[in-house]
Amino acid sequence: MSAGLPAITGPELINLLKKDGWEERGNRATHGISLTKTLPNGRTLTTIIPTKSRSLPIGTLKAILSSKQTGLGREGLQELLNRD
Repeated sequence: MSAGLPAITGPELINLLKKDGWEERGNRATHGISLTKTLPNGRTLTTIIPTKSRSLPIGTLKAILSSKQTGLGREGLQELLNRD
């Protein structure tokens, strides 16, 4: 664990995002799964989550949680983890 982020695998993150309203779109690529979510303001976010079963590198996880991809941030991820 680094910078307050938990160790999480791609498939675990995909499941958490789906519970948050993200939908799988298009075909599965060799590098991951494309997920999209339409926000109330009409903006659509898209991100690619690696499907490898090992923990995501911290830099990759930070990029996925950034406002340009999921917009969740560290706090949003923690909320999703606490829902389970």
